[in-house]
Parts: sequence; structure tokens; C-alpha cells
Amino acid sequence: MSELLLFKTLWGFSGSLAQAQNLAAAQGFDGLELNLHHSCLAGLTTQQVLETFSQARQGLIVEIVTGGDYVPSLERGPAQQLQELGERLQQALELQPLRISVIAGSDAWGAQQQREFWGEAVALAKGAAAPVSFETHRSRSLFNPWTIEDWLSTYPDLRLTADLSHWCAVAERLMTPELTPIQAMAERVDHIHARVGHAQGPSVGHPLAPEWAEALEAHRRCWALFSQSQRRRGLAPRTMTPEFGPDGYLPQLPFTGQPVADLEEINCSLGAWIKAGALER
Repeated sequence: MSELLLFKTLWGFSGSLAQAQNLAAAQGFDGLELNLHHSCLAGLTTQQVLETFSQARQGLIVEIVTGGDYVPSLERGPAQQLQELGERLQQALELQPLRISVIAGSDAWGAQQQREFWGEAVALAKGAAAPVSFETHRSRSLFNPWTIEDWLSTYPDLRLTADLSHWCAVAERLMTPELTPIQAMAERVDHIHARVGHAQGPSVGHPLAPEWAEALEAHRRCWALFSQSQRRRGLAPRTMTPEFGPDGYLPQLPFTGQPVADLEEINCSLGAWIKAGALER
């Protein structure tokens, strides 16, 4: 039975790499997931990063973003994003990650632009020396659950990072295992971002709060389906990142702007809940 490894997201984290690794160890995570250009890597050589992870005995998942930022620039077309993807894959591979998760493409592109990008993007990913999967992210090509069957049929080598919270917001409904998109994607999901969305947004206030029990259970059932598929396929290790974060995702109290919950506590609690066997129910 393949092991399930949980990774600590560094989304919103501003400390050093050593601090992040110490915190991850204390919180029970098996490694870190971080953006290729995260500030904790600044000033470190590739060899220093490799040695640090070796000494910490932790895994690394690298996130690549093309298009300028998480919401892609409308001025950066397929050619520019392909160039970015090729360059950043090489940079990421130098860090010897367990896997690479990519946020790419654009929801603003027409059919021809999508074809120009994705045929080459999937080929680049398949040829990489580490597993590469593309995230189902808003503002990106894979933003729409109702078209995912077409993407998977057109690109048989396309592998996915499943973040269903984005699809909840796009479709204005919870994603559940009975839905056609979830059934269609299950065999292609190689990595999971565990954030709980709801019908009106990509992030609940706290996933373990009783008022969000229905949303949590819908996500849990989908994650369990993906995990079961990964076991059947012999994917090892299985990887998952509790990924609640800031930047407008976490709801805030009016007037004060104070977050309604603590991000560190949310991600730790969700990780502990998963490790306690939530996907086995």
C-alpha cells in the first residue's frame, strides 16, 4: 500500500527555509510545497537547498506559475507561457523535487491559442525528470469542470493537481464524486491540494467548523476517490497538501480586516484530520 505524504504549504509564509522545515517537522508534515520563486530560497544555492532537504529528511514539491502571476497577464500568450514553462521546469528539476505542480494557461484564450499551448506543454511535462501535474485553477485553462473530459480526451498524457475549491466557486456548487467531471478526472489526479471551497467561494472560514460540514464531506469523498485511484495505479507516494492561504481567500471580519481563523492552525488541523484516516472512511 503506497504511503500518503502530507506537505506543508508555504503560501503566505515569510520565514527562512530552515524555519519552514522546522515548523513542518513540528506540525507533522512530511515536507514542503513552495513556489519556485518563494522568498525562502533567496540567496541559497541549489546545492544548499538540496543539502538542507537531505538533512531534514523531508520531501519537496515545487510549484511553477506561468503567465506572470497567479492570475495570468492577458498580454502573455501561449508562446510566452511555453517559454516560461520550459525555463522553470529546468530550474525546478535542479532542486530534485518529488513532484512539480504547474499553474498554467489562461481562461481568456480561444480554442486555437489553447491548442498552441497545451500540446507542447503536456509534452514538456511528460519529458521532465520528475512527475509534473497541472492544477485545476481559476483564471487558467482548466478552470471549468464541465470541459475537463474534453481536455483529458484531447491530451492523454495530461496529469492533474486537483484543487476542487476553484471549481466550486466557478460552478456555484459543491463538487461530489457522483459528478461526471470528478469521475472523469479520477484516474489522472496525481496530487491533491486540500482546500475546502463552497458554492460562493474558494475557501471556507475553517474546514472543521460544524457550519461547513457538508462542504468538508463533499471534498473528503472526492479526495478519497482520487486516493483510491492512486492506490490502484500504484502511485507512490501519494501526496496531498492542505492549502488554505491568504490573499483574499481566508474570509476577514468587516472593518478590522482580521482573518476569521488562523491559517497555521487551519492547515495543521486539516492535516491531522487527514492523517487520522479521514480518507479511509
